[in-house]
Amino acid sequence: MTQASTQGTVYGVGLGPGSQDLMSVRADRLIRGATHIAYFRKKGRKGHARSIVEGLIAPGAIELPMEYPVTTEIPFEDPQYNALLSEFYSRCVTQLIEIANAGCNVVVLCEGDPFFYGSFMHLYTRLLNQVPVSVVPGITGMSAAWTATGQPITWGDDILTVLMGTLPEEMLAQHIADTDALVVMKIGRNLKKLRRALKQAGREDQAWLIEYAAMEQQRVLPLVEVGESVPYFSIVLIHGNGRRP
Repeated sequence: MTQASTQGTVYGVGLGPGSQDLMSVRADRLIRGATHIAYFRKKGRKGHARSIVEGLIAPGAIELPMEYPVTTEIPFEDPQYNALLSEFYSRCVTQLIEIANAGCNVVVLCEGDPFFYGSFMHLYTRLLNQVPVSVVPGITGMSAAWTATGQPITWGDDILTVLMGTLPEEMLAQHIADTDALVVMKIGRNLKKLRRALKQAGREDQAWLIEYAAMEQQRVLPLVEVGESVPYFSIVLIHGNGRRP
């Protein structure tokens, strides 16, 4: 037998926004049947992805927590930030390849969708052409966020823009002014900067903040009513108002 025929598969499994009943049937089946479960987490934490699947993992399954060497301790534009993460992802990939080469499948838990601003993408590009890799899509956090507001996010020909709160203030302001509908992720400590950008674009009063979309702690508020700090799992959005019959 060739190595390819005996290798296991690495599955990047999208968990959706945070509620088990919003996971796909395929994701549920793979997680329940997995012998090896890997997931990212901050050092000293259980990990949000792991928390989502509580009660689904089979007894005896081997868990492989992948602990980030750095999160917000140093600026992401610092060359050391990329160097540390690159080395970290390489170590994770080496471990996953070893398991797959032993003939075992590995499920990597991914919050939201694996191909949408997720850490799994950095594993995926390193795993390609080395072991079989399969990706299971998931509902994105932003989809849960706009659904939580009870309003459609786009109409007709509306242009939807997705931004990261980590972008420079002037760039944020320009994109906010130029788009119809808006989603901003990675709010956290970027809240003040984002507020200034929204005000500069003249759209502060249109913005909504959604905390913990689709989770038990979900909270939906106009941004102007929000305090000075917000949780990491927060999304700001502006609804489009385009063409309709």
